[in-house]
Amino acid sequence: MRCVGRVRAFCVAAAALLCGGSPTAADPLNDLLLPPASALSGGAYPEKFLYFSGFDLWRSGGSFYGGLQWAPGGLNQDGFTLKLLLAQSSYRYLAGSTNIRGTGLLGAVLPGWRIKRGDFEIKVFAGPDVQNHRYSPDDPGNGLRGTHVGLRVAADLWWEPTATMMLASSISGSTIGNSFGVRAAAGWRVMDRFWAGPEMETSGDAVYRQYRIGAHLTSFKMSAFEWSLGAGYVQDNSHRSGVYGRIGVLTRR
Repeated sequence: MRCVGRVRAFCVAAAALLCGGSPTAADPLNDLLLPPASALSGGAYPEKFLYFSGFDLWRSGGSFYGGLQWAPGGLNQDGFTLKLLLAQSSYRYLAGSTNIRGTGLLGAVLPGWRIKRGDFEIKVFAGPDVQNHRYSPDDPGNGLRGTHVGLRVAADLWWEPTATMMLASSISGSTIGNSFGVRAAAGWRVMDRFWAGPEMETSGDAVYRQYRIGAHLTSFKMSAFEWSLGAGYVQDNSHRSGVYGRIGVLTRR
């Protein structure tokens, strides 16, 4: 029972940190379906730095994240891209009959490469992942207690099959807890100002699963900032269900 609790605790944290899912969660990384600099007319200029932050809330917890991408050749050019990410989460789980509150910190340094062909773009990343987890009351039997170092891999895809439609997906995984997150979204251009449409997401490992289905609004530009929103229904394989909400913002320099 304590082992299952540990697995569920990790996956709830992964859903927050990785998927916003999300983990959104998205892998927090999965929530970072960042549109190309030229995706919308009147969008931001394709500079070398992209700064992003946001938060994700759901029934059992929430996460906050921030970071940057640096492309020395320009954000809209093929070539090397470096992603840095910091995230914090708060989550609940049961260890036997005890309700445990966990807090998690995540940091990742992810060198990667961007390839764009026509209206299709893919970015792939891999690098070290550091996580720290603490619990109140303390849970000495939790294998994630303390600090861990692992390897994280991730990929982001963006495709505009027509002038008014986009398809996007992201996938991320870490050797810490063998966690994973997958997110997919479709969108249609609204008034040439943002994309809107459905999104789906799953995260977890061999024991635990969390599923999300909802809607998103992506790349709504206000001044130098671009906003994204997401909301919908979440359920896990323990039959716990509820709603989730997500807000993100980015700017390019």
